Amino acid sequence: MKHLDWPTEIARFSSLGAPFVVVTLASVKGSAPQVAGAKSIVSARGLESGTIGGGRFEAKAIAHAQSLLLAREPVKCDLVSWNLVRDVGMTCGGLVSLMFEVYAAPAWKFAVYGAGHVAQEFVPLLCRLDCSVTVVDEREEWLGRLPDLPNLVRRPAIELSEIPADTWFILMTRGHDTDFGILAEILRTRRPPYIGVLGSDRKAAKLKRDVRVLGLPDTFECPIGVRAGNNSPFEISVSILAQVLGRRDQMAELGLSRIGTFAIADTL
Repeated sequence: MKHLDWPTEIARFSSLGAPFVVVTLASVKGSAPQVAGAKSIVSARGLESGTIGGGRFEAKAIAHAQSLLLAREPVKCDLVSWNLVRDVGMTCGGLVSLMFEVYAAPAWKFAVYGAGHVAQEFVPLLCRLDCSVTVVDEREEWLGRLPDLPNLVRRPAIELSEIPADTWFILMTRGHDTDFGILAEILRTRRPPYIGVLGSDRKAAKLKRDVRVLGLPDTFECPIGVRAGNNSPFEISVSILAQVLGRRDQMAELGLSRIGTFAIADTL
């Protein structure tokens, strides 16, 4: 059987954006279809990768993993012990413990338009949160400069209809004209939780005038970021991150958001 590099395999499934469960055969007493440490990945479709032994035993484990994905209350981890005769209906009399680790698709979604200097600093910071990020820029050389991260998708182009309705938008393209075209389409077709546009107070005033001429609401933030720091790409990025975190928390307090509480990785 092919040996799987499990950290790489888990990162690969995480990058696909769909929820899944890692099932680990944690301990074995007596006879069992596999050895302790065997793993598999289960999605809503069924067994995706690896195996913990097959047959009735694996079928029960798959069903349990899928029930965790459908649970009303989120479950991150579940440890179960089964007697293979009594609980599974097998003839061998082993006792096994299984660890189910749930990798749910992030509820917080971002679409960042533009992969320029500020995005190069901002996107890696944003990806430290429990979120999924799509960066859109026709300049593939700039997209290629972004790091390979499991929750980051890079696209040279995308239809707005492909982006989920609850996505937070951040526009930091090459200038007013490209930002305005994207902004107008967003305002015309949906009401997202947040739209932020990188720019100055002067740019903000022009954008607001232009969208009003089209009869669209000026429900967007510009300039984005809290009023702190200097104009370096990194400090601008930190100020934007502070603003979106503040907006998330305000929405949660008002009961307007299902995002919940997100933790920044320990390495931030």
